[in-house]
Amino acid sequence: MITSLRGMHDLLDDRARLYKNIINTCEQVASKYGYNYIQTPTLERTALYKRSVGESSDIVGKEMYEFSDKGGDSICLRPEGTAGVVRAFLENKLDKAGGIYRWYYHGSMFRYERPQRGRQREFHQFGVECFGIASVYEDAMLICMASDILKALNIKATLKINSLGDEDSMQNYKEALLKYAKRVSARLCMDCKRRISTNVMRILDCKNENCQQALNDAPILLDALNDKCKNEFETLQILLRQAGIKFVIDSNLVRGLDYYCKTAFEFVSDEIGAQSAIIGGGRYDRLISDLEGHDTPAVGWAMGIERIMEILALKSEEKAQKDSIYLCALDENLLKSICFLANQLREFGFKVLISYDIKAPAKQLANADKINAKFFLCLGLDEAKNNEIWLRNLENKIDKKVPLDDLISELNEQN
Repeated sequence: MITSLRGMHDLLDDRARLYKNIINTCEQVASKYGYNYIQTPTLERTALYKRSVGESSDIVGKEMYEFSDKGGDSICLRPEGTAGVVRAFLENKLDKAGGIYRWYYHGSMFRYERPQRGRQREFHQFGVECFGIASVYEDAMLICMASDILKALNIKATLKINSLGDEDSMQNYKEALLKYAKRVSARLCMDCKRRISTNVMRILDCKNENCQQALNDAPILLDALNDKCKNEFETLQILLRQAGIKFVIDSNLVRGLDYYCKTAFEFVSDEIGAQSAIIGGGRYDRLISDLEGHDTPAVGWAMGIERIMEILALKSEEKAQKDSIYLCALDENLLKSICFLANQLREFGFKVLISYDIKAPAKQLANADKINAKFFLCLGLDEAKNNEIWLRNLENKIDKKVPLDDLISELNEQN
């Protein structure tokens, strides 16, 4: 038997329903903030990620699905969503047109890493990106949007924030961190030793306990901020407090991608075991110009859908809602009648599933329970003769015979 690839899974039934509910919730909230949908290709040129995410990052260096196509071009399956949206922004010459652009996206991403709970090789993200606004106020609004989504999904998470500063602040900090890292290099893991010569900021993101201990006395990023960056970071904190959003400052939060500057943030949850980031993002004002576009400020975030699904699957209130009608007949000659009735019900917005098998009522009721139907409708010869139908509400188990002319109003009343 041919099976799916390791770390790549089908979405069906309850998990497909859950996925769709999460995406719908995200879209509804993002739309309220004035964001519109954008869709970008799953395949992109490898150069896009080497120049945006950074060749020194683990994503490009270790995890990306990269190969040559039949024309000899180096292409890859997208490992994250931001770079593709930036490429679309540039390719459509929107950097030259000017103005403000707010987009949201969702879809599959791919990274070759060890599959684990809430983390697969094919995973899904929902993300938002804003181009053309340099203000920290928009950073705060994006964090508020993420918070609203988590509230709507009934997920508790801790917000961590940091400022990476502008180019001058970051350069000063990198020099100080580099000196420190070289002094403690003997205590660092092999990856961090490599990062010293490629991108020393990456050592702050290492989860190795020995590395974390070695960095206890490392220079603090916030101390390197110039006055402008300090004021913006203080403004961000004020705006979050005004919005009633609690946060902690994590001076080691740098995110895993090379393009971030100034605001960086993560929402982390411990509802699926060890504390894991479920939403992360920040500002990336230099990325557009790094990709040969006109200077354009930008900020965004992305949510890992699989981790959200794992959290919601553990919550009892996330069981499938009863929202459908199970419709059946007790005689083969009545199948045409229930098909006609099903189409009528769908015109009024009801979700209807038909059973074409002629079975005893008890078996039909058992099947209705299996699909988590809310209403059971059964047409027998006696009911057809009297122009009525047997209705059972599967939530309160109340039965009644309902005239077909009154069925819509009866269902609406009980719904």
